[in-house]
Amino acid sequence: MDAKTPSLSAVTLARLMGPQDANSLGNVHGGVIMKMVDEAGALAAMRHAGGPVVTVRMDSMTFRKPIFVGQLVTIHAELTYAGRTSMEVRVEVQAENPFVVGDITHTNSAYVVFVAIDEHGRPRPVPPLEPENDIQRFRMEQAQQRQAFRIQQQREESAAVEEQSQRKEHE
Repeated sequence: MDAKTPSLSAVTLARLMGPQDANSLGNVHGGVIMKMVDEAGALAAMRHAGGPVVTVRMDSMTFRKPIFVGQLVTIHAELTYAGRTSMEVRVEVQAENPFVVGDITHTNSAYVVFVAIDEHGRPRPVPPLEPENDIQRFRMEQAQQRQAFRIQQQREESAAVEEQSQRKEHE
């Protein structure tokens, strides 16, 4: 399987926020932004995988600044890691006042992990990721560290669940 670069699968989505996206104070709901982050990330992962993917984890979703009705939200998603079947996508969110050129604020960031699936819903291999520059190489190294941490975390969670179920059997 030939390697693909992050730019081949990168996605940028934009949407004007309306009253249906917000609370009574005009602040856009975090869930609306999370859904947009998931959609942009999934599109980037699907482009890389060449087929369907499922979301398995959303890491580090940080809401730095509020987004308001009337702002243009732009979401950029780019792969930072590709394993055997999983991919990590870095997603950045910006809010812009469409009436003022250059009035753009970075509001949110997230890392979303997807797994490519076949027609039966089983994990399937994805192409390797080949960084094109030093920034992408650095992001890939960081992503590999996050992936190692996630694997360790999964092992610890599985061990805790197993220990708890064994304790219940002995009660």
